[in-house]
Amino acid sequence: MFSPLPWGEGGESSEPGEGFLPTELRNLGIRVQRRNVVELNKPYGLRGAVPIIPIPFDRHDEIDEEALCRLVEFCATKRFGAICLPAYGSEFYKLSDKERIRVVQVAVQQAAGRLQVIAQSNHGSSHVALANARLHVENGANLISIALPRTFVLSDDDLLRYLAPILNGVEVACLVQDFYPGGVTVGAGFTARLLAECPNFRYLKMEEPLLATKLRAMQEATRGRIGVLDGTGGLYLLELIPAGLCGVMPGLALADAVDVVFGLRAADKSAEAFQLYEKLLPRIVFGLQNFELWLYCEKRLLQARGLLSNARCRDASFTPDPDTLRYVDELNERLLQVLSIAV
Repeated sequence: MFSPLPWGEGGESSEPGEGFLPTELRNLGIRVQRRNVVELNKPYGLRGAVPIIPIPFDRHDEIDEEALCRLVEFCATKRFGAICLPAYGSEFYKLSDKERIRVVQVAVQQAAGRLQVIAQSNHGSSHVALANARLHVENGANLISIALPRTFVLSDDDLLRYLAPILNGVEVACLVQDFYPGGVTVGAGFTARLLAECPNFRYLKMEEPLLATKLRAMQEATRGRIGVLDGTGGLYLLELIPAGLCGVMPGLALADAVDVVFGLRAADKSAEAFQLYEKLLPRIVFGLQNFELWLYCEKRLLQARGLLSNARCRDASFTPDPDTLRYVDELNERLLQVLSIAV
């Protein structure tokens, strides 16, 4: 069964994460103790926020590796347990196969063992996904993530046949993502069957509303051996933590603040968790209206935080109108006050 994070007293005032508490929360004496690097050979090695790393692009639409290193370094400095790329929030669907491999290499090299790198290995072909996953592991990735192929309707048996060669073909822990807007996602029975067939299946990332009952059923069906993470940018975070959520995979721009919210809620400091979460929610809800808008919002906030030089997304991308531009910047101005990025 899920046990709360080891959050609580400890660390100096410069402890990563504490700087992201609003002043009124810091004045309450709330302290944050970061997790050590996750132990992926144990259940629930992933805890709290696992940021999705966006891919920066230069003015020629090429990957800006220097900027990517900066983002990974930021995560290492903030002592996140793990990061993930290239996922939907990394615009993986706009990257070539060679680029998908390369960005993981860059992340692994920059992380230098200070945090775990989860390599997203999405592909519609099980055969190709396995080849990419093996290459990621060879290049130093600590964990493999794979999204279920949802272009067309497939049965549970079809999905199991797709996943089994991938998960059983690598010697690291694996995360399965089910992003299926408007469709019926996998349930407790599927989760138990997959665990029985693939012992290194450890995590499931779900992205849907009203998940609490299904989450509890998954915990029961797998006897607590599978950790479930929220992939909606933290939209259902406070609802799901009491039901057994082990983590959340938000965009990097708000990940440190989301991590604090997770820790407070998991430590039964719900009033403080809501107090901070309420300040983040307008941006979370606004961005989720359109995924390409969400990508722009993420990069624009990272630019405002001094971590990116531009908010460029590869085409096809969302073009914000002047009103949207003004509102995004207004939201970011308010968030910068909350985030208090000075350490």
